[in-house]
Amino acid sequence: MDFFAGVLGWTVVAEPGGSFAGFVGDRLAARVVAGDQGWHVFFGGGESRVLRANSSVDGGRVLHGPWAPPPRHGEPCWVELLTSAPEQDDAYWTAELGWRSAAGERASGLYTSARHGGARPVAGTMRSCLGAVSQWGVFFAVDDVEAACARVVELGGEVGTGPGLLPIGRVASVEGPHGGCCGLLERPARWGGNWAG
Repeated sequence: MDFFAGVLGWTVVAEPGGSFAGFVGDRLAARVVAGDQGWHVFFGGGESRVLRANSSVDGGRVLHGPWAPPPRHGEPCWVELLTSAPEQDDAYWTAELGWRSAAGERASGLYTSARHGGARPVAGTMRSCLGAVSQWGVFFAVDDVEAACARVVELGGEVGTGPGLLPIGRVASVEGPHGGCCGLLERPARWGGNWAG
């Protein structure tokens, strides 16, 4: 948690059971659970009882309505499904959450939702190696992707790819010294960066 707090500027709060929460101002950016590795993505839906039985569901609560403020440095700002079976995963996620799927550039795709008005991007997809397990990747907003990558290296992490320009915006992928790969997205104006513009 110290590594990502150092890169993303989180205020870290210890929680019962050895877990930690990382905050940006008054907004929860991430929670690290003891013994867990990597990032887990949670999506809000309608009534939890209408989601299929094979979904892991947390009833949750509303944190904000259909409008959300722009992501600040250190906050999650985009998610992308890395998949070797895009058709199968598209069928699952569009059925579960009522999203629509559209093909994108370079083996990528885009999920959109019209839940709160006009269709807007909510997540992306990227084709991964054949046979690889599908998993969600998380992007965090940063003010300057080069400076954030330099901080990653300074704190003992690694820059996997980038910085570079993708359709979503200026990005890099990084990993902490103890795991936890994620993406960094420079100054997104809203959830989804350029996809949402």
